[in-house]
Amino acid sequence: MTITDQQPLGSPFSASTSAEDVVAGLDLSGKTAVVTGGYSGLGLATTQALTAAGTRVIVPARRPDVARAALKGVKNYEVVPMDLADLASVRSVTAHLRDRLDRLDVLMAVAGVMATPERRVGPGWEGQLTANHFGHFTLACELYPLLAAADGARVVVNSSAGHTLTGIRWHDPHFHTGYDKWLAYGQAKTANALFAVHLDTVGRSDGVRAFALHPGKIITGLQREMALKEQIDRGWVDQHGNVIGEGFKTPSQGAATGLWAATSPLLDNRGGLYLEDCDIARVSAPGTPMDDGGVRAYAVDPDEAARLWSMSLAATAATPIIR
Repeated sequence: MTITDQQPLGSPFSASTSAEDVVAGLDLSGKTAVVTGGYSGLGLATTQALTAAGTRVIVPARRPDVARAALKGVKNYEVVPMDLADLASVRSVTAHLRDRLDRLDVLMAVAGVMATPERRVGPGWEGQLTANHFGHFTLACELYPLLAAADGARVVVNSSAGHTLTGIRWHDPHFHTGYDKWLAYGQAKTANALFAVHLDTVGRSDGVRAFALHPGKIITGLQREMALKEQIDRGWVDQHGNVIGEGFKTPSQGAATGLWAATSPLLDNRGGLYLEDCDIARVSAPGTPMDDGGVRAYAVDPDEAARLWSMSLAATAATPIIR
């Protein structure tokens, strides 16, 4: 992937496309997917669409009972206990899945946290970077043998337009010199994008392709740690919590780009790309408003991606993908 590959290709879908639209007519019988966060918000819409098309979906969940209740009525799914911020938990689940599965066709990293109060996890890591990036990084590395065993596996990572807030803060990625919840979120979303870039680089010879995406603006459980007043002040919702912000999507519409990334033949032999509105995003200029769309060059830079990969391997001690 190069910057010049970040050009829309004329997808038949758009910002208004729903999850159901993307999978309409698809027969995904025999496919197996892992969907983190697959029981709420965009993840729930993703699980519902994939299972409706015949996919067997495994849903790692920090709260398994809540997940099973949310998925009541959905067929062909399984919940496994896992906490993305606890790498021992991630390794336990991946060992379990490697013992049971012969391949994994799709890994969708949908779960995430946003603008949380300062939290330290593990050896003092910043919580948003850990849950959004280190957890998914470890999950993908440990499941990689299953992905490589599939015929053209895809890994889909939910990033966000929030990546425009900052690149990787190499001088202080864990905010030891002062915490800012929005910069921490922006860094984690940049990490999601860069992770997909380098995973695609190391995986493509095994047929494993990776994509990152902005799902759009959606009010889901992701905002659970933001005060209602802050959401009102940002023009997202009214005093009753009803969505009033311009350009907001439904959860089904928000899930559409990830499903398109996981299934579209238009993306065959492509990867390492950042997507939005069911198409490849263009590169956005520094300083342009977040809501104008596109991806910053630093979030798809191969050198930055390789540097983050090395840092993540050192931090997590995840199993390296040897080429």
